[in-house]
Parts: sequence; structure tokens; C-alpha cells
Amino acid sequence: MTKTLFFQALAKFSLGVLLVGLLVFLPAGTLRYPQGWLFMAILFVPMFLAGLVMMAKNPALLKSRLEAKEKRAEQDRMVKCSGLMFLVGFLLAGLTFRFGWFLLPWEVSLGAAAVFLLAYGLYAQVLRENTWLSRTIQVQENQTVVDTGLYGIVRHPMYSATLLLFLSMPLVLGSLPSFLVFLAYPALITGRLKDEEALLETELAGYTDYKKKVKYRLIPYIW
Repeated sequence: MTKTLFFQALAKFSLGVLLVGLLVFLPAGTLRYPQGWLFMAILFVPMFLAGLVMMAKNPALLKSRLEAKEKRAEQDRMVKCSGLMFLVGFLLAGLTFRFGWFLLPWEVSLGAAAVFLLAYGLYAQVLRENTWLSRTIQVQENQTVVDTGLYGIVRHPMYSATLLLFLSMPLVLGSLPSFLVFLAYPALITGRLKDEEALLETELAGYTDYKKKVKYRLIPYIW
């Protein structure tokens, strides 16, 4: 099982590198796109290292993170809309570099890269705190409510981390038009987490009490 999981993870990782690389560099019309290489490095190097850690420490978590087929229709729509957002956003980023459309200064890309890596660190901490996390919305066997650490601050710290991750991506790529496309993500994630909470309230014991204990969903003291 471990060997199969390793090759499955490696195949998905390699496909991700290929697809993102094509979406970024093809519309740019060149491989001489420094912001593109910066983005590829900060996205895939930590992802590869995190995969190795999960493979060694928690292969069950890695397996659940690889399963991406949503069973709930509402969540499936959200995932498809997010995929369209990434497709359009990455294409626009490459075109921005190619034609110089509102290209952002290099300093903005470096600052956004720092935010991206910080968010990656938060994401890794969420994975460490909650071994029940999967890419699809579901309640697993013997799952319990996690209410400590980041989960004691907001109810959906993983989404808080992805909010920073995804909004910083187009800025790392230096594209203002792409950033405007990625502004759709807060609305998408809001719908996703509301649907997720409806499921958790009915299927996860103790979640209603947890909502009373931790009032904020995504951003402390705001929402």
C-alpha cells in the first residue's frame, strides 16, 4: 500500500508541476519569466517536502489529501468554479508578462512570496493539528471535533490559510489582472464552508457546541 501510495502521490505531483508550468509559461511565450519561476519554486518545493513528511509520518492523511472527488453536488460546483478561476488566473498572469499589462513591480512579487510561505506554514500546522482533513467534504469514521490550537481561534483555519495562499499567487506572478480574477475566491470559499458546516452540524457529534465555543469561521474578530 505504501509503495502504491508513493507512486500515486508522485504521479499527481508531477502532473501538477506540468499543468501549472504550461498554464503559466505558455501564455507568457517564454521561459524567461522570473516571477513564474519564483511561483513554481515556492509552490512545489514545500509541497514536495510536505508530501515526504506525510508519507513518513501519516500516510493515511496523505491518502485522504489525494482523493479529490467531491460527493456533495454543492461542493463539486465550488471545486469546478475554483478550477476555472485558477485556469483563467494563470493564463492572464502569463499574458500580463508577455504584453506588459499592468505588470506589478518585482518588490510586490517578493513580498507576496513571503506571505505565501507564511500561509504555507499555517497550512502545515493545520494538517498537523487535524489528522481528519481530506480534500473532500466528509465525516470520517471515529472522527472527533478538534478545538485546540488554530481551531481554537477560527473554525476553518485551513480555509484561512488558503485565502492567503490563493490571493498571494497572482501577486507573486506580478499580475494585477490575475489578482482581480482571484478575488472570486473569498466568495467561493464562503459558500464552501457554509455547506461544510451544515454537514458537520448533522453528522459530527459535538460540532454544534464547538460553534458556540469558537465564534469566528475564517478571520478572527471579523467573520
